[in-house]
Amino acid sequence: MSTAVRAIKIHRISAPDLTRDLDLTNDELAHLLELARDVKSAPRLYARSLDGQHLAILFEKPSLRTRLTFELAIKQLGGDCVVCEGPIGKREPLKDVARNLDRWVNAIVARTFLQSTIDDLAAWSSAPVINALSDLYHPCQALADILTVVEQFGSPRGVNLAFVGDGNNVAHSLMLTATRLGANFAIASPPGYGPNPSVVAQAEGLAAVSGAKITITHDPREAVAGANAVYTDVWTSMGQESQAAERRQRFLPYQVNAGLMSLARPDARFMHCLPARRDEEVTDEVIEGPNSVVFDQAENRLHAQKALLLMMLA
Repeated sequence: MSTAVRAIKIHRISAPDLTRDLDLTNDELAHLLELARDVKSAPRLYARSLDGQHLAILFEKPSLRTRLTFELAIKQLGGDCVVCEGPIGKREPLKDVARNLDRWVNAIVARTFLQSTIDDLAAWSSAPVINALSDLYHPCQALADILTVVEQFGSPRGVNLAFVGDGNNVAHSLMLTATRLGANFAIASPPGYGPNPSVVAQAEGLAAVSGAKITITHDPREAVAGANAVYTDVWTSMGQESQAAERRQRFLPYQVNAGLMSLARPDARFMHCLPARRDEEVTDEVIEGPNSVVFDQAENRLHAQKALLLMMLA
């Protein structure tokens, strides 16, 4: 690790992996956000922090932001990476893949179709495993989102976040991360497309401790009313292409447009994890409007993931 003087001390994450959002303790999450802001403001202080460290990046799904920000993060911290695209555990047993990789690299970043693939990698690898997206969670996206909320509002506590659309992996991670930091979370989804009940139960437990409020509804107007930030995602994710026509019909009343945004606070921010399908889940005038922070979120993937890697590997 570099001997350069740092603004803050890096604290090691206690869990061996980041397979899901709650692998980070509340204190570790707060420290990660503080570290990410420091890394963002003074990147040169951390430029040699991970000299000699290497990531294996395994992607079953295509990616722009996740892949490039992890590649750039490790390289800008002084390390390097190798990328492997395609199914994990199909050509040879997943447990063999994991035990090969942990002989070669310092950490494994995996973007998979199934959460069970992430969990199995973590079970068989002695090197840390980072969930870069599964069907159930997207913790690295939530870290960037909450970092953006901190930049926009000073603190998540008391901020009203509204998520409109599919109760998917992004919604799950944002709900878990936001509520334990004291942000109120409302989600509006069509019947049958709401968030996983077990994730909701976890979030309600976190909210009971932090004082946050959770609202689960089918009415997008109820979710958005008085919101500080309105968040949406694509209606059809990778692997759901056969459902695209049905989903488009079911989700059309959940489009985030000027009319829906008018129910939020006048200065409400618009958020999206990208990629976005303009004039489906969001209109062009909203995503290109002055209150859109979608590219701040995208940039913050880099800084949040740098902080995560520092806390896992430095």
